[in-house]
Amino acid sequence: MKISIINGPNLNLLGKREPEVYGSQTFEEYFTGLQIKHPTIEFSYFQSNIEGELIDKIQEFGFSYDGIILNAGAYTHTSIGIGDAIKAISTPVVEVHISNTFSRESFRHQSYISGNAKGVILGFGLRSYDLAIQSFL
Repeated sequence: MKISIINGPNLNLLGKREPEVYGSQTFEEYFTGLQIKHPTIEFSYFQSNIEGELIDKIQEFGFSYDGIILNAGAYTHTSIGIGDAIKAISTPVVEVHISNTFSRESFRHQSYISGNAKGVILGFGLRSYDLAIQSFL
């Protein structure tokens, strides 16, 4: 099984950025743990602060992977292009968020991804990614 994890803007700052919201672990540390926990899954990981690069990766993995776990960060609430990219591919996408976006600012309640995703998982910290993996097993 091949699963790609794609993270959007500012998620490269996990472990430093607002630890009260996002925790103190870097994503790279967490990702290493996922690989150990799921040795039979071939994971790829990509992070970018650039919307077009995220769309390129969605398209690259969107016809050859078994699943994509996408945390588009703030682009969730602004990017019609990312939503359209998900709609255009055949690989199922699970939208994840570390925080509960509905308990935050009202602009975070809108998602251009959710309507085209297999499912949405939010508010469980980094464990949101674990739950998304389970949805593909």
